[in-house]
Amino acid sequence: MEWWSFFLLVKAASEYDPYKILGVSRSASQAEVKKAYKSLAKEWHPDKNKDPNAEDMFIKVSKSYEILSNEERRSNFDRYGQMDENQQFAQSQHQGFRGFHNSFYFDESFFHFPRSRDFADSKYLLHHGQFNTDVLPDSHKRPYLIKVTSEWCFACIHIEPVWKETVLELEPLGVGIGIVDLGYERRLAHQLGAHRAPSIIGLVNGRVNFFHQAVVREHLRQFIEDLLPQKLVEKITDDNYRVFLDSWRVENKPSVLLFDQIPIVPLLYKLTAFAFRDYVRFGFVDQGDTHNIQLLRQFNINTYAPTMLLFKEDSEKPVDIIQARGMKRQIMDEFVSNNKFLQVPRLVNQQLFDDLCPVKQFHRRRKYCVLLITGDDQAFHPGNKAFLEFASANKKDVLRFAYVYQRQQQPLCQALLHNQAVVILERRSHAGKVMYRSVSGGWNGSEEDKYHLHEQLELLQKDPTYLRSDATLPELNNEMAPILIIQWMNSAYDYIVQIYDDLLYSNWREMMPILSLIFSALFILFGTVIIQAFSRPPKKDFVEVTELTDITYISNLVKLRPGHINVVLVLTNASKNALLRKFAKEVFSFSGTQTLHFSFLNADKHRHWMPSLLCSTSGAMRREVHSDEDEESANYAGHVLALNGHKKYFCLFRPVFTGDNPNDSSSETLFSSDSRRKSRPRSRSIHHKLDRLGLWMERLMEGTLLRLQVPAWPSLSEAANSFAES
Repeated sequence: MEWWSFFLLVKAASEYDPYKILGVSRSASQAEVKKAYKSLAKEWHPDKNKDPNAEDMFIKVSKSYEILSNEERRSNFDRYGQMDENQQFAQSQHQGFRGFHNSFYFDESFFHFPRSRDFADSKYLLHHGQFNTDVLPDSHKRPYLIKVTSEWCFACIHIEPVWKETVLELEPLGVGIGIVDLGYERRLAHQLGAHRAPSIIGLVNGRVNFFHQAVVREHLRQFIEDLLPQKLVEKITDDNYRVFLDSWRVENKPSVLLFDQIPIVPLLYKLTAFAFRDYVRFGFVDQGDTHNIQLLRQFNINTYAPTMLLFKEDSEKPVDIIQARGMKRQIMDEFVSNNKFLQVPRLVNQQLFDDLCPVKQFHRRRKYCVLLITGDDQAFHPGNKAFLEFASANKKDVLRFAYVYQRQQQPLCQALLHNQAVVILERRSHAGKVMYRSVSGGWNGSEEDKYHLHEQLELLQKDPTYLRSDATLPELNNEMAPILIIQWMNSAYDYIVQIYDDLLYSNWREMMPILSLIFSALFILFGTVIIQAFSRPPKKDFVEVTELTDITYISNLVKLRPGHINVVLVLTNASKNALLRKFAKEVFSFSGTQTLHFSFLNADKHRHWMPSLLCSTSGAMRREVHSDEDEESANYAGHVLALNGHKKYFCLFRPVFTGDNPNDSSSETLFSSDSRRKSRPRSRSIHHKLDRLGLWMERLMEGTLLRLQVPAWPSLSEAANSFAES
């Protein structure tokens, strides 16, 4: 009985013919199809026809018209028997077939449809959010080959064997693989411009390209190779290898040479070059070419296995080498990633500075950057060469050596207050905050200079507080901007070629996202130029500070939200302008923190507030305050408090006094011994009171400052002189 049910099922599925349902011939025009549909729809409409089968017949008529009224669907049905891409009619039939017999129901897996996907396919399925957060950014490092499929897609079944073979070949090389289900991921398919299945898409640098040729493995491989930018790998011979290896001065990148017996560059090597194109230059040497004999002899290359050599500043001797018959992508990635930078690279943009000298992370080991400020004239070459020799002889994981040309990076050099010197620095924040120390005596490259620099580095590793000067560095000038313009022109050329290709295939729906992107980019470009031409707002290099008054006191302190801290500067009328300017500059790099607020308190207006606050702390603190009042006449100008209104505690910064020992940490702690207090000079310099506030703010963010609890916050009113309950 089951085989008979199966026979009826297959017969019912195969007998469905939209031409027969509408009663038209296969050569019928659209006008004839439309006329037949209107007539049958009026006849079988359930509201007018009381026949029990009227509703089912009306659905069949409607679905048949949907197929035949669309040229693409009609063509698919004529060639493959395929109906709609989502096959809603078949799915409704599917539900009906389920009830045909309890022991058997129609399932598209009988025809090997990809609805019930195996595990190998499911790991490649892409979703809209995943595509935009992971795949799209990753396409700037490797190309993606994406297949657009759907349920009930007969043509998708035909290309499946070729697709699997291609995936097995390209994925180990580093090509990303993705599958988009047209029925379940309509939003993603619309973003890609894919409106039919099957479609094959290449994604490189965020740009979508459609595959238009016959689905053959060789064509798909060539499709991926054509998507990669031109001139990723340079052909190297005896005539140009010295120029290639010596170009590290201009390119500021290491160089890699691949030696192989084949005359063309392998796709594996091109993909590796694409992934590391921003860091390393790549060249290819054909070992079978008679023009490369000198090159093979000089580096003693084994002609029986592919060989990779990596060069840095020394073009005569490679710093690393690998040789293997079966060169794997993972091995090549590790080989290149371990040598991404020159021994002493030149800082040419902010991105390189961030990669080479990362910001200090509290859970990681410190990284120090040894920076040579020099010039590109002939007179500086001996000193630069000596610095390279010193860096090569003192390689350590915690040290990064680099140099900058003063002429190209003047803002950076001015911030460090040096014209020609060696500076040891540690980056503290992404806003540009650094701690640094300059090596006294400048740098001429003499043996005495090398010894002195080595001594400074040894002291630094023993005592991390050795770096005592602080500064806020500006963003580095992008010296590679002209190259970026050339890259933009090459990208524009690629887009023009793609538009021509789409016109050739008359694929307007796929071309519309590209045209929209081009016009949007042009609109933004010209709009930005016009806006900047007519309005150039001054760059804000300060932070706004609010005064604590009777009106703002409650909201900015007593009722401050949990987890928020108000950093308050205490000043007087006489010191207001000088202290506010210094305070704003010191805390500017912390102004991006959402939980920090900045205020100031005028001690002339509220002279009882500070004594009341300090007297509400412990007994030891109260004795300290009384002694200060006797000795210093209660002058609190220059003090800074970090007030946590919710938990009722504060941290205190005491101002720097002119003449103090540089090693004195009185500005970072609250309590001081009698001997320290006696050694404090009476004269104070207003301009330097907040010199070490930046370091104190760092300790505040780290949570290492002493916290002083108070029972309640004192009132600002001098008459009340009492505590305000929170």
